[in-house]
Amino acid sequence: MRIGLAFRCFFNLLFGGALSSAVLKELGLVKRTAAPAAAPAAVRTPADGALQILAILQRDSRLVDFLMEDIDVHADEQVGAAVREVHKQCRESLTRYVRLEPVIDGVEGTFAKAPSSDPHLVKFIGNVPAKPPAGGTLRHKGWRAAKVDLPALGPGQDAAIVAPAEIEIE
Repeated sequence: MRIGLAFRCFFNLLFGGALSSAVLKELGLVKRTAAPAAAPAAVRTPADGALQILAILQRDSRLVDFLMEDIDVHADEQVGAAVREVHKQCRESLTRYVRLEPVIDGVEGTFAKAPSSDPHLVKFIGNVPAKPPAGGTLRHKGWRAAKVDLPALGPGQDAAIVAPAEIEIE
């Protein structure tokens, strides 16, 4: 369920530049009314940043190639071996450009207190009373981007080109 939500968030940002109201609701978030902080000059829009992350993941791990391939024709062992390598390379690329921190730095499966009364930090699940309690069993730590440090786009670089076509000359 979390993987599906993560992909929905990623593709919302990739193709729309913002999270849809349905995704925001599922995450327990609301749209800001204030203008967001100015983006660095090299990253012109949120969509450009999402496309740049996608291009980095394609360049370093061929993630787009993997996702666009029909894996039903391959044996589970082949898919598993490919996933292990793609996962390793994607993780290395992501940690190079984005510093992620858990919302709650605790052990999943143990009791955890909500870090604040801000409903955007914690999504209560299960048999939730009308007034959510101060804590419960931690099922997912959550993630927040503590820092994003994307490289500057090259002059005239089209952020929409996730990966250029390759033609070999023999």
